[in-house]
Amino acid sequence: MRHWSGSVPADHILYVDTDPQWADTAVFVEHYGRDLLEQSANCVVVTGKRGGATTLAACVVLSTTRVDVNGAVRRHLGSRKASFAPMGTATGETGMEYGGITPIGLPEGWPVLVDSAVVDLPYVLVGSGRRRGKLLVPGKAFAELPGAAVLEGLGVA
Repeated sequence: MRHWSGSVPADHILYVDTDPQWADTAVFVEHYGRDLLEQSANCVVVTGKRGGATTLAACVVLSTTRVDVNGAVRRHLGSRKASFAPMGTATGETGMEYGGITPIGLPEGWPVLVDSAVVDLPYVLVGSGRRRGKLLVPGKAFAELPGAAVLEGLGVA
């Protein structure tokens, strides 16, 4: 957050301390309240491949949906093949813990694909980079992240 420069003031992005055993979204909402599911998002790392080039990107979708890797992601990245990054790649390249990956603070130059439904919410609960804790972020802030592209249909039912 030290380098945040979006129109949403940095103090509107809140850190909430949570027990690491509740980090996974389904377990988190079961423990803290099912009403949180509608305001929660997941951030997953994907890889796009074309020829010998590989592109890593982050995708942010509502927790009630899944990332359209073979459609929206592949098309946006211009890849012949797209898939979820292996856990070791996702954690190693982001420096974040599995189950806590967040689109805030990713390596420079990464594409951040954000489903438009995430941007439309007043606040979204998302990983903090660690399994211990979540971030509460105004939805519109995701559109202002470095490398962000807001896509219709990135998250599918």
